[in-house]
Amino acid sequence: MDQHASVEGNVKLRVENVSKTFRLRGGTTAADQLLPVLRHISFDVQEGEIVSLIGESGCGKTTLLRIVQGLVRHDAGTIKVGGRPVTGPGRDRGFVFQQATLLPWRSARHNVEFGLELQGVPRAERRTRAQKLLDLVGLGQAGEQFPHELSGGMQQRIGLARALAIDPSILLMDEPFSALDAQTREVLQKELLRIQAQTRKTILFVTHDLDEAIYLSNRVIVLAAKPGRIRKIIDIPFGVQRPELPELRGDMRFQAIRTEMWDLIRAQAQEAA
Repeated sequence: MDQHASVEGNVKLRVENVSKTFRLRGGTTAADQLLPVLRHISFDVQEGEIVSLIGESGCGKTTLLRIVQGLVRHDAGTIKVGGRPVTGPGRDRGFVFQQATLLPWRSARHNVEFGLELQGVPRAERRTRAQKLLDLVGLGQAGEQFPHELSGGMQQRIGLARALAIDPSILLMDEPFSALDAQTREVLQKELLRIQAQTRKTILFVTHDLDEAIYLSNRVIVLAAKPGRIRKIIDIPFGVQRPELPELRGDMRFQAIRTEMWDLIRAQAQEAA
């Protein structure tokens, strides 16, 4: 069964006509002090869907993700999560960074509990929920270990569990596997699909890796740069029971999508040059 059949219905994230310009210091004219980063970005993410943002460096992928999180204010347009406008950070959004950014003085379990602690969840409930999430990410026996005792891949799993602990409506992931070696990266990609299948979380995922975007996503949004804008939204035809990535790379459809994405990004780079 195709994944799209299971995600029709509720819109979890709606981005409408969003634009962002940064003001820079210096420059001889007012125009020199403005850096347009995003222009007229519009798309929806359905409940239970994984959508990836991809494009060359400088196209505004991370800026857009931070705008959705409420960490950066947009200049124009609207963003709604679950039908409610985004005006700042909120518990309905979980964020997974490029680095795990765990608190080094807290154990793995206490790192997972951190958001729940800020919410005032009772200690016993925090512990129970954290243990379930540690089990979910395959680290049920590592709860008392500290970040320096964990590998990079294990730290990212803890970061994912911490983001899931607050039970967000949508999970925002900013190149979470980019700092890992190729083997660990492929293991965590597969694990993310398993966890998403169990939790049915909606995910907006930023990556530079074309293969990763195709493997993980229901749809891929290809962004053009300077300023960032949508060049094309590509549907990914592989269903829930997709093969693992090494096997999937041999699929002619995979190769055709990858070529199309690369051509779009390369054409943008050539136009900019």
